[in-house]
Amino acid sequence: MRDYEKIRSAIIRGGTSKGVFILKNDLPADPESRDKVILSIYGGTDERQIDGLGGADSLTSKLAIINVSPRPDVDIEFTFGQVGIGTGTIDYNSNCGNILSGVGPFAVDEGLVAVQKPYTKVRILNTNTNTIIEAAVPVSSGKAVTKGNYTIDGVPGKGAKIVLNFLHADGSKTGKLFPTGNRKEVLHTKAGNFDVSIVDVAAPAVFVQAEQLGLNGTEMHTDLTAEQLHILEMIRSSAANKIGFVTRKEEATKVTPSSPKIVIVSPSQTYTNISGETIEQQTIHLTARAMSMQKMHKTFPVTGGICTATAAKLKGTVVYECSIHHHNDEFIIGHPSGSMEFSIRCKDNGQQVELDKTAVARTSRRLMEGYAYVPKELFWNEAESIY
Repeated sequence: MRDYEKIRSAIIRGGTSKGVFILKNDLPADPESRDKVILSIYGGTDERQIDGLGGADSLTSKLAIINVSPRPDVDIEFTFGQVGIGTGTIDYNSNCGNILSGVGPFAVDEGLVAVQKPYTKVRILNTNTNTIIEAAVPVSSGKAVTKGNYTIDGVPGKGAKIVLNFLHADGSKTGKLFPTGNRKEVLHTKAGNFDVSIVDVAAPAVFVQAEQLGLNGTEMHTDLTAEQLHILEMIRSSAANKIGFVTRKEEATKVTPSSPKIVIVSPSQTYTNISGETIEQQTIHLTARAMSMQKMHKTFPVTGGICTATAAKLKGTVVYECSIHHHNDEFIIGHPSGSMEFSIRCKDNGQQVELDKTAVARTSRRLMEGYAYVPKELFWNEAESIY
């Protein structure tokens, strides 16, 4: 008798991230057993994840659980999991827009949605935030198209353009565009007081200007000291406490390590990216650095980017204060690997904000499909099989 079970899965690059995609029905229904199985797939508590499919990096230690939705207004339900590296935990408190870009193609290729040419519109419910995203997936011969001419910084080569439109994205997790009711406020931490804006569009995020941290805003992931990383996490933890994600700020790193996101913003600047290329000041509207699981994101998160680009259009926020403004929908953020373009259309009279469009384009590619092997005993809850 074999001592393992097989879980059908696919490894897919979505945007600048990579994750394992699994159908919900192929996982245990019991949440505790499910997470034990998932952690085994990724390599358990080993920081190298050598005995699993994780890549020992927060951008490649991601999970997508997929099922066909019973709701008439939605095609697919997508649950995102950020699998901790060496922590033995999975954070389900936030969405990931990069992994989201692989959900539409996955649904098409798995035959979970009716296919239409040349684009299939897949209505996706993100269960983490209870928001709906429409993905326009290019198709040919009944399958998602991979090849194309669209490029995104942080991914080599070109791919087929997938447009993600976040519907009613404000208050995605907290129910409010400004979770504390303020466009700008002071957070008090042991490291000092910081002017921040806490905004929730597609995902909640706390924004702080680089100069308040003693930074110039063009730092790379290797430039931040342990002390600076600690200060950033203190700010993020204080924000998590203030919006009710945790009862004590000291719990935030363990309980909700990926949400809210924290983003460092500064005016548009000329800098050299990770690949040694020059990003010219006049080609971007804002310079920003996002944190991912207590480390600097090597590119930029999609949901965090939607939130950043929207906050840049809202008067009174710390993001608005250092952004270049215009009347076009296009907004470009400069990040460590290059730049990222968003399409944001909103009306703001100072009292009420109406979001008409919050969209971004990505690419995706299925890298492999097959079975993940999981120890058989993980499918047993105490002495009783969960199946």
